[in-house]
Amino acid sequence: MTGPFRAAEGGDRIDRSRTLAFTFDGFELKAHPGDTLASALLANGVRVVAHGPYSRRPRGVFSAGAEEPNAFVQVESGPGEPMVRATRLEVYDGLVATPLAGRGRLLDRPDPSRYDKVYAHCDVLVVGGGSAGVQAAREVAATGARVLLVDDQPETAVPVHARAFPDLTVLTRTTVTGYYDHNFVVAVERRTDHLGELAPAHLARQRLWRIRAGRVVLATGALERPMLFPGNDLPGIMLAGSAAAYIRRYGVLPGRRAVIFAAHDDGLRAAVDLRAGGVEIVRVVDVREGERVTDTESDANGVLSAVIVDGERVPCDLLAVCGGWSPNLHLYGQAGGRTRWSDDHAGFVPFGESRGDVRVVGAALGVPGRAGEHVPEDDPGRVYVDLQRDATLAELRRALGAGLTSGEHVKRYTTIGTGADQGRTSGVVTARILGETGTTTQRPPVEPISMALLAGRERGDLLSPIRRTPMHSWHEEHGALFENVGDWKRPWYYPSAGESMEEAVLRECRAARGSVGVLDASTLGKIDVQGPDAAEFLDRIYTGRLSSLRVGRCRYGVMCGVDGMVFDDGVVARLGPDHFHLTTTTGNAGHVLDWLEEWLQTEWPELRVRCTSVTDQWAAIALVGPRSRDVLGPIAQNGFPFMAIREGDIAGVRARIFRISYSGELAYEINVPAWHGLTVWEAIIRAGEPYGITPYGTETMHVLRAEKGFIVAGQETDGTVTPGDVGLNWTLAPEGDWLGRRSLSRKDTARADRKRLVGLRPDDPSVVLVEGAQIVAEPPPEKPDEPVPMLGHVTSSYRGTVGSFALALVSGGMEREGQRLYAVDSGHAVPVLVTDPVAYDKEGRRRDGDPA
Repeated sequence: MTGPFRAAEGGDRIDRSRTLAFTFDGFELKAHPGDTLASALLANGVRVVAHGPYSRRPRGVFSAGAEEPNAFVQVESGPGEPMVRATRLEVYDGLVATPLAGRGRLLDRPDPSRYDKVYAHCDVLVVGGGSAGVQAAREVAATGARVLLVDDQPETAVPVHARAFPDLTVLTRTTVTGYYDHNFVVAVERRTDHLGELAPAHLARQRLWRIRAGRVVLATGALERPMLFPGNDLPGIMLAGSAAAYIRRYGVLPGRRAVIFAAHDDGLRAAVDLRAGGVEIVRVVDVREGERVTDTESDANGVLSAVIVDGERVPCDLLAVCGGWSPNLHLYGQAGGRTRWSDDHAGFVPFGESRGDVRVVGAALGVPGRAGEHVPEDDPGRVYVDLQRDATLAELRRALGAGLTSGEHVKRYTTIGTGADQGRTSGVVTARILGETGTTTQRPPVEPISMALLAGRERGDLLSPIRRTPMHSWHEEHGALFENVGDWKRPWYYPSAGESMEEAVLRECRAARGSVGVLDASTLGKIDVQGPDAAEFLDRIYTGRLSSLRVGRCRYGVMCGVDGMVFDDGVVARLGPDHFHLTTTTGNAGHVLDWLEEWLQTEWPELRVRCTSVTDQWAAIALVGPRSRDVLGPIAQNGFPFMAIREGDIAGVRARIFRISYSGELAYEINVPAWHGLTVWEAIIRAGEPYGITPYGTETMHVLRAEKGFIVAGQETDGTVTPGDVGLNWTLAPEGDWLGRRSLSRKDTARADRKRLVGLRPDDPSVVLVEGAQIVAEPPPEKPDEPVPMLGHVTSSYRGTVGSFALALVSGGMEREGQRLYAVDSGHAVPVLVTDPVAYDKEGRRRDGDPA
């Protein structure tokens, strides 16, 4: 296949014996294996590849590599992918792509591809497969060291014979995206782009490499700089070295009539290569000779048709520009390396030392040769400094006029250098205009990494383990709908035929309040703590004093972070002198165990304590309501006080029974070994049938606890809430050095205007407030001139046995009781009355089965 711009010969990366068919922007075109989409489009005469994200001006291929700022496309075929550089995408048979205007779109179908993660260790990591990188890899490998050579191209600049160096591994099509502390490097390997949908199923589309290296050699080369002039963004304007590379690599003529606009000798070398490849060189414009390209012209399609050289019109279809070379030092900068300007290299070169054992070689040290500089004075609004961001010289000057001189500040004011290329082509040009001594740091990842690759195989059902309680099958058989709580599937509610969620929840609430309900509480975090110093340890972890807890008794406990803010809460039971059983919130169980281990291992290693997660070992059943004592039978009817624990047999199974209540009703939490959970659950259901026992789910559980003003850590708390803010000052021991105590002595935590827990009742009882709604003192106007002060927000909102009610954190707390405030959501203000957070049985008489 010889397209209109395909040279008859040449192209060391393509296989001319085979032809591929691909589609771009709805047109079917031809390519050869080895072509990138950019080279294939140029070979077919396609000049407009994308459009400016804001200007919508046509844009063409500007470079041949990762520095490409223009040619971004949307891949529609195969698994699909948004925002892909045409210079990086290898053509495969059946490829379908469409042009972009700076923004991709998420696909509306699942990605069936496989993504893998690899961990590697080596003595030396060489980044860059050019001649300098290959030479460095060979020299080190010859010493017997383990060497990993990584290059982002399909092949290294010169062949690497692995058999000669058995400890040398070469990764091509692999981009190092970030350098981190201690020579830890992250790289992305593209494995099947060139194979497309025909890739073998066992081959991951991409692999994320996490590499730990003893030493790092950066042979990252140098990037050609553009030139500035009005109309410098037209399709047909290209970096001179890249234009020559298309002839050498792909046998593609980037144009037929070329003008060279250079400030460096390599622009003239590119002219020689272009001419040798069959491109007519109609004019060479050298800044150092006082010549300038002062404007450009385009045809009806917006493609370059002529350039204006000091007032003279020169027809052409290619303008190859070379402003010099900038060492590619993004990884060096991430390693803490500094740069300085070198006139001898016409670029910012490495200076001083970096973190870790990092060495720079080859063109990354600088390309010798002086370069001229040219910043046009006229028509700055048409001089594009950053093509990817559509940022012009006029915007840069506007930033300077506003008093901004720092590159980091100008970057944010103009967005120059904030695109996917992070200023690879614009950074040095911008720095020279600003008079900066270096460029802004390119942060990792220097090239975008897809979310799918970061997820790897942990997607869909493999994202996290699906945990089911021992009674899950019973819930399914009895029509439960489930919600995800942490990793667990928990029954949400049990709708009868034709019931709405609200109707089902109210029915479940009435059963628990009026007779007896039963809840699968197996997902609660459970931690077994044992050891001679267990009591002392828990005195430090919890805000209350646990060492005074008697064996066989329970106590509610709150954990704070060192900042004094609520971290988690639960019930602590003392099973023996040195043996405790802790419960945590379902979603926080793992974090709490980590927290305990962190303090034991790093701060108090002298304490003799062992913590073991037993969440999965125990099934837990909450039996709730005034008839729960009748269902449980003799164990409950024989002097079983509140906050006590007993052991007994239920359905022939030895059980731990806690007399605790998260509903405010007479209640028991029955713990049995998990493999007996379903048996005991079914036995309790049978025993409760005479009393109309009703299973209930998490939604009813929340209604019941919220009516009593009981909090959920993570819902009523958010990392800024102290125990006192949610009415739990009574849990704070006056003595001891428990975590968070000193922070709670700060003036800030005693402020009268802190947000504290209150109850809310909507004026309209038919309204259920939206959780997260903002609380304000007055209804905001439709178009407020100023921000409306926020007093707090709704944390929980339900319709329960007391009607519509909510809990909220409000500035001033209960000092506002009786006040009328407004809950605002999506611009709609609902008048509410501030009430006590305890909406049901404030005296707590029902806890012991008193029906009054």
